[in-house]
Amino acid sequence: MSVYVIGDTHLSFSVDKPMDIFKGWDDYAQRLENNWQKLISKDDTVIINGDVSWAMSLEEAEQDFDFLNKLNGTKIISKGNHDYWWNTVTKMEKFCKEKGFDTIKFLHNNAYRIGDVSIAGTRGWFFDAESENVDKVMARECARLQRSIDEAKKLGGKVAVFLHYPPISINRKCEPIFNVLKENNIERCYYGHLHGGAIKGAVNEEREGIKFRLVSADFLEFCPYLVNLG
Repeated sequence: MSVYVIGDTHLSFSVDKPMDIFKGWDDYAQRLENNWQKLISKDDTVIINGDVSWAMSLEEAEQDFDFLNKLNGTKIISKGNHDYWWNTVTKMEKFCKEKGFDTIKFLHNNAYRIGDVSIAGTRGWFFDAESENVDKVMARECARLQRSIDEAKKLGGKVAVFLHYPPISINRKCEPIFNVLKENNIERCYYGHLHGGAIKGAVNEEREGIKFRLVSADFLEFCPYLVNLG
């Protein structure tokens, strides 16, 4: 019963958003399936930390969810910046129940415990984001992260945090999100969002007592990454 993570699957079985126009993304859905089925057992859990599907609604995401549901193991999905299909947890759970997607769960203001690992996380926010309501969005994401960590602590085990946006780069830091991690003594943080040339700015090492790891699908060559809290 192991925990794995992979972000940014960018599935598009029902929409015209071909990712294979980008370098390294050729035949990515098949590569993901092949790697997944070889590595993941039915007793394992895989966190997909955002940018799961290009669909614009839950109904449009049905084929993508069906693809994921048929893969081995339990999937815990959190929100990314391109998950326009995202809805209330109640509606998403109802959708999955109606469609028989019984291996999919959602990470949003909650937490899960798998073995000795407690799963917490949220979308996060980008350190260089610029918008009229950026402070409001940042405060909301920090509150969601704290709420999820609080729930994870109640479950016991060692807390691992899964974000979509990177809380740190080689020369920048999202101070509000980073501070939540520090204040809660988080030791492992997995994030996605970065692709192509942006990967050069990723931090895959320990910073201030926190071990960070980029887990976007193309960076991982479409193979889920083992969460190791040892």
